[in-house]
Amino acid sequence: MQVTLRIRRYNPEHDREPHWEEYRLQADPTDRVLDLLNRVKWEVDGTLAYRRSCAHGVCGSDAMIINGKARLACKTLVKELSQPITVEPMRGFRVKKDLIVDFTGFFAAYRSIKPYLINNDPEPERERLQSPHDRERFDDTTKCILCGCCTTSCPSFWANPDYVGPAAIVNAHRFIFDSRDQAADERLRILNSRDGVWRCRTIFNCTEACPRGIEVTRAIQEVKRAILLGQR
Repeated sequence: MQVTLRIRRYNPEHDREPHWEEYRLQADPTDRVLDLLNRVKWEVDGTLAYRRSCAHGVCGSDAMIINGKARLACKTLVKELSQPITVEPMRGFRVKKDLIVDFTGFFAAYRSIKPYLINNDPEPERERLQSPHDRERFDDTTKCILCGCCTTSCPSFWANPDYVGPAAIVNAHRFIFDSRDQAADERLRILNSRDGVWRCRTIFNCTEACPRGIEVTRAIQEVKRAILLGQR
């Protein structure tokens, strides 16, 4: 089958504004959008810039806006999309070139919530054990791959790039509710701020966009409740 692929392109070296470029390609229904982008780069125009790595929905590096929605190019099939297929860089981020955006602020927000286990007790002889019930409390939010689909789908982030964003809150949730961690109160204080968790307006775009099926809005609400009740 023949498909039309429209890519929003921008090269800061010679473009004043982004513009659309269109490509006619042969494709199979089971081809992924990443396959189409690779075909353009390898066979048509080697200057096309985009991120990709594992190509199996694990690394999250090829998140972009496909037909108006945040998706992973490596997980989105041609047969799932209407024509023409449009591909744009993620919203709310500064575009560096074509489909590559600046994730500096995104990862700064991620680092700000201390996304690692903090436990100051003496190191045990074995691993720090945890019951299945305690693990289940935060199991959903361990699935985050930091693709940014939730954050780029969030109107609060579009309006205020200083908002810590749903991805950072999801990763804070993963440790706040970990029974082995001792820094929950510190993370809750960080998120109980002007640009913290209260910027969320419970729109559910983030949950719909998550390629891993994480209940992002629910996790954010649980963090809000923990702040209000002063408990995990």
